[in-house]
Amino acid sequence: MKMVSSVKLLKAEKAVYNFLTYRETLTDILRNYLSSQIVDRSPFREIRHVNHVGIVVFSSNSSLCGNYNSNIIKRLEQSITTHRDVRKEDILIFPIGKKVEDFCKEKKLAIAGEFQNVAAHPNIENTTQIADTLIQLFLQHKIDRIKVIYFHYVNKTTQIMKAETFLPIEINYRKKGEFRNDYLIEPSIEEIEQQLIPLALHYHIYTAALEAYASECAARTLSMQAATENAENLLQQLSLEYNKMRQESITNEILDLIGGSLQ
Repeated sequence: MKMVSSVKLLKAEKAVYNFLTYRETLTDILRNYLSSQIVDRSPFREIRHVNHVGIVVFSSNSSLCGNYNSNIIKRLEQSITTHRDVRKEDILIFPIGKKVEDFCKEKKLAIAGEFQNVAAHPNIENTTQIADTLIQLFLQHKIDRIKVIYFHYVNKTTQIMKAETFLPIEINYRKKGEFRNDYLIEPSIEEIEQQLIPLALHYHIYTAALEAYASECAARTLSMQAATENAENLLQQLSLEYNKMRQESITNEILDLIGGSLQ
């Protein structure tokens, strides 16, 4: 299992590193664009009173990956507790992975469906479907705030828990002179906004899925490595114990023979 997880981790790590730079560049362009205040109002940035909440949470479909799933579930519980003014039935969970899905069913939380295929095989097609659903729910005022909970992949030994706001888009305006303000908008601001922002949101979910999968593989690799080392240590201890008992048995037999001969 360690070898299989290691091979999967190499592929997942490569996918994360190849795509993360592209997503960060697109996010930086979007931040520059919105910070330049070319767009005064946008439905994607509308801040309203929170009556309905959506939470996208990434877990694994199987266990044997240490405390990966337990930490994710614990962070989900914290996010639910944070929205004390929102009724339990008004919190819609998008459980990516069987483990968090089972938890939601056990706690009788509202779930948007089953997304185990996304946890097992994240790709741009299945994550785009989730992102489009989230965007429509927000624009139709069926959800007022959407969060994404996942592990950000740094390297094999380091993964950082993140709980980010997906919608409304939160932009920390840069000071004047720290952003570009020389954009030439064609064909129009509205059309650019309708394409740029949804594209960035699609890549947000896709990147989170890639990083969550890589983090899961890393957690399982380390867990199986620890299990292998524990098994080897246990085998050594059992071997020593066996040899000790065998030696005692032989010694007792020799003493019995000596005692019999003296008689």
